[in-house]
Amino acid sequence: MSFLDVKLTDIIDIFLVSLIIYYVLQFLIETRAFQILIGIILILLATFVAKLLNLKTLYWILSQATTLGIFALVVLFQPELRKFLARLGETNISFQNLESKTLITIDEIIEAVKDMAKEKIGALIVIERNVKLDNYLLKAGILLDALISKELLETIFFPKTPLHDGAVIIRGDRIYMASAFLPLSSNPELPNSFGTRHRAGIGITEITDAISIIISEERGDISLAFSGKCLKNISIDVLKKLLIRLLLEGLNEKEMGLEMDST
Repeated sequence: MSFLDVKLTDIIDIFLVSLIIYYVLQFLIETRAFQILIGIILILLATFVAKLLNLKTLYWILSQATTLGIFALVVLFQPELRKFLARLGETNISFQNLESKTLITIDEIIEAVKDMAKEKIGALIVIERNVKLDNYLLKAGILLDALISKELLETIFFPKTPLHDGAVIIRGDRIYMASAFLPLSSNPELPNSFGTRHRAGIGITEITDAISIIISEERGDISLAFSGKCLKNISIDVLKKLLIRLLLEGLNEKEMGLEMDST
């Protein structure tokens, strides 16, 4: 079968099967069934090896165990199966809710950044995307897990408050952590005018897919960093447009046609 023999229906078929496998695995990871799934995979591998080596008795035992195990799983995990089927029906609603929450999150961040830039309050806001940031922090901050709001962000970064040093980590529509310390950028070409806040904001984007918003306390300038690069001194309107494109449309630097540099 050559590439030319592949039909559109074959591509759709593969895509749908892949999508089903993805959602099933994503669901199983959150339940106790995941460990058992790993065990079943190991048994299947052992069954294949036994057949390959012509170990007839072991192969027969493992084959029977696999057959019985499938029936046992259906009985044992009835609650999880019902939960999975219910979640399938909520998929469209979940996507709509996610988009709505993201827009609200962006609006709250924008309003807070606008006020802090006007008052020249230094701030570092890091928006987590696919890569969890916990393992990349030099020092974990204070866990908040609070619904994001303009007022809370401004309170955190208000000078001389206990949490104003370090970065705020945004996870979804919540302020996950405050006063977190991030790895500094390893880029030797960064200008001398970039202080610790800018270097930390850029640094976390060099090793993860996070987005950093940096406010300079000297000038009130707003910078946006992602993919190890930095857009300096951008307006609040430009910041909002970029956040929408990055967080909702999932575009990267090249797809957005941006010329970004670190100087």
